[in-house]
Amino acid sequence: MSKGTLLSMAFILLGMVQLKAGERFISAQAADRAVKALADKFGAAENARIRKGVNQAAAFWVKEDGSEADFEKLCTEYFIGSPEKLEENFRKLSTHFEVLGGHFNKISLDLKRPLHLDEGEILQIDMLFGGFDPSAHLTEDFFKNKIAFLVLLNFPHYSLAEKAALGPQWSRKEWAYARMGDVFTSRASADVLQKISDAFTAAGTYIDEYNIAMGHLVDAKGQTYFPQDLKLISHWGLRDELKGRYADPRGFKRQKMIYEVMKRIVAQEIPASVINKADVEWDPSANVVYKEGKKIEAEREPDTRYKQFLNVFRAVRELDPYYPSLPSHVARKFEAEREIPESEVEKMFTVFVSSSQVRGVGKLISGRLGRPLQPFDIWYDGFKPRSSISEDTLNKIVAARYPDIKAFQQDIPNILMKLGFSPEKAEFIAARIEVDPARGAGHAWGAEMKSEKAHLRTRVPKGGIDYKGFNIAMHELGHCVEQTLTLQNVDYYMMRGVPNTAFTEAFAFVFQAKDLDVLGIKNEDPVKKHLAALDNVWASYEIMGVSLVDMKAWNWLYKNPAATPEQLKQAVIAAAKDVWNRYYADIFGVKDQPILAIYSHMIDAALYLPDYPIGHVIDFQVERFLEGKSLGVEMERMCVAGRLIPQLWMKNAVGSEISPRALLDAGKDALEVIH
Repeated sequence: MSKGTLLSMAFILLGMVQLKAGERFISAQAADRAVKALADKFGAAENARIRKGVNQAAAFWVKEDGSEADFEKLCTEYFIGSPEKLEENFRKLSTHFEVLGGHFNKISLDLKRPLHLDEGEILQIDMLFGGFDPSAHLTEDFFKNKIAFLVLLNFPHYSLAEKAALGPQWSRKEWAYARMGDVFTSRASADVLQKISDAFTAAGTYIDEYNIAMGHLVDAKGQTYFPQDLKLISHWGLRDELKGRYADPRGFKRQKMIYEVMKRIVAQEIPASVINKADVEWDPSANVVYKEGKKIEAEREPDTRYKQFLNVFRAVRELDPYYPSLPSHVARKFEAEREIPESEVEKMFTVFVSSSQVRGVGKLISGRLGRPLQPFDIWYDGFKPRSSISEDTLNKIVAARYPDIKAFQQDIPNILMKLGFSPEKAEFIAARIEVDPARGAGHAWGAEMKSEKAHLRTRVPKGGIDYKGFNIAMHELGHCVEQTLTLQNVDYYMMRGVPNTAFTEAFAFVFQAKDLDVLGIKNEDPVKKHLAALDNVWASYEIMGVSLVDMKAWNWLYKNPAATPEQLKQAVIAAAKDVWNRYYADIFGVKDQPILAIYSHMIDAALYLPDYPIGHVIDFQVERFLEGKSLGVEMERMCVAGRLIPQLWMKNAVGSEISPRALLDAGKDALEVIH
């Protein structure tokens, strides 16, 4: 998972440039006078840019900025008619934004260290500083000192439809100018931005501290199935432990126990005394807690999971009035941040999860397991090469190679060379990545200026990095390499990054899939290509259902904004069961399963989840394109395209738009070979 600051999010939020609804101060007559004055000064050739720039600036002007005469004067003084001067101003703006964005990002990163890194107990002061957003007043200040108006006057903002129509003919500089036009698309108050930062920080800390002591789980006979000191975070650690047990002869019982834990978390039936604690025993199936062998009363967690979800919703909802054309977080997330409409994403997902291919894969998995499918088999991991290698064996291999964070840090150049990067490029990238021990499951945090490093976080248990930590580290390394290339090697700062989060997830999946190659465990299986396709089909099937639940939950919240945590819980569970019954029950043979609601991203990431399945689709298209080619060379070529709109980026990268068709076709071919 890739994290960033609100400042960097603000730089990529698009939308109709407007104030809070109903607050326009500049009259149409005053705007027309400004347009005429500028047209008389610079000529008819600049008319279109003049009119768009003046109207953009007028949309944001408030009474406190000055009178209409002051607005007209600013237009005549700040509009730049010379192409040479416009480019000079653009480069200086870019430099200043890099300075500000880079330093604000570094401040946030450093202040959140006690929350994100495994450095001891989290104190109240850590929460206060971690929730502080140093960039909260930036937009407000830029309107007050008129920098925002200079940008609005001179760099037109284009809608997604306009970018799709005009973008293929734009030069790199024109694209960079258009991204400069995306910087100021709302005038939200600093108070609103700070509330959002506080909500995300609190929810993120709640999730990062949500651990289950697996060695203290027992069955009805008091038997334990996990190492005494094993501590797993929800949901990542629980899911990955479940996935890792398919090669374990006793794995089925362990998987069933993990599944019971997950269901208790979703339903908020989990006893509060077993969360991030290890002083009692818990039978998750019967939901009974024991202390020194005796049953004790234990209160459940009081819907805290859904309270955190609500807090995030209510915080981001305060932005709604500032985006009249995109009046919901759902609309902004899809239309502005992803630049793919929600309807297109939903159609992509529902077509895929309804397909005959996933049903064929489900039958194949059942046959390979020799039993009917269980709901937790949505995480079946038996198509990967490591499926025949026990988790304990992999843990020993990884721990011997990476006894600590430092060893992994030092090995990054070698890892990158194994993945096809030249020695010089591997050293260049590795020098710009710093590895940290994560308090949570792990994440990547990119830099916002070239003088800073990307940060890779993964969990490090006592005794060294284990296989789960290494697998996550490879995923996060993919993020960090993308973040480094798209910052350091892109021609214009305003074009840094990738079109949306799904693209960085795609690169992360590419790296993660090569974890055994890096460990020197070769897969000589002649059908490995088909196995990889089946693995991607099943992984996409699982996460698309999870994402549909996330989307349903957010749309329900907008219809029920006054909901209580209890009501939200029931709505999320109902959504999870509805998606399950529509697209999963026929394969698994059981209805009304809530497990698609287990993902922690639902609580602290505000509609991040759809980026994963889109990322899987992109990942497959990129992987197929990379066959017979160098990952290092091709990844850099793709990354230096920067932040084009998604479909244009994909055409440039692999020759076709984003589509699950290639993955479904590959799944069909694989089912004809694998029996």
